[in-house]
Amino acid sequence: MRQSAQGSAETGTPQTWAAAVARVPQQPVAADVDRERLRPSRAGGAERGAVDADATRGEHTHSEPPAPTLGSARAGAPPSRPRPVQRSSVRGQILAALRKALVAGELAPGEVYSAPALGERFGVSATPVREAMQQLALEGAVEVVPNRGFRVIERGTRELAELAEVRALIEVPVVLRLARTVPVERWAELRPLAEATVRAASSGCRATYAESDRAFHRGLLSLSGNDQLVQIADDLHRRAQWPLVGTPVSRARTELLADAAEHAALLDALIARDLEVVRGLVGEHFTGAP
Repeated sequence: MRQSAQGSAETGTPQTWAAAVARVPQQPVAADVDRERLRPSRAGGAERGAVDADATRGEHTHSEPPAPTLGSARAGAPPSRPRPVQRSSVRGQILAALRKALVAGELAPGEVYSAPALGERFGVSATPVREAMQQLALEGAVEVVPNRGFRVIERGTRELAELAEVRALIEVPVVLRLARTVPVERWAELRPLAEATVRAASSGCRATYAESDRAFHRGLLSLSGNDQLVQIADDLHRRAQWPLVGTPVSRARTELLADAAEHAALLDALIARDLEVVRGLVGEHFTGAP
């Protein structure tokens, strides 16, 4: 479901969004704000936290309650240990849900979304939502709009073509090198990941397929033993999956199945050590990646 900065809901395809929201547990607003105030400042004191910083950017923080006093309320009592919170887990779950919403088109290119409005829909405070959105801003998915929230970046075909070119420059030579050195049984271990992409494609859900597609490519590149390469390639892959402005979000189920079939064909070629087929499949795969 899509929501604007004012919190209005529009009819869409809520299945992915609603399922992601249902998995995020309710968290106290006060705990989130408390943790913000525990973060040390560069000057050595206690900083006011992301809430004040976001207020300077015009984020809607006025509706959030003030943080309660930390520590024991009894005079002379030893300071109590901070209560464990699951904030990082909640933030991670929300970030994952927002990424799915981006791929599914539930966060539409050009639209502005406020952290409090999204937080209300997730059933959490605005703070973990804002932090997740700030991470998406670092990834280039959204941009900060003062006094309003975050706008989803509008992307065109040129950016997609550039991402495909960079991915090919990184992945093609690596896969060709691995094709000459990796034992056949290691390629066979990737078969379940390839089969998972076919099942995901059969569902017709773009977001579900996007996750399984990236999982297969991560498994493939992980055989290089280069964690930095895997991380960079996965980031490029994720960015290539964001919808383009002015184009339909949904892809035909047949297109997803055709893309997934290339994974199985690639494994067959790698097991057979047919380098020419491997080169052709890997090179062509990026141009049609969802």
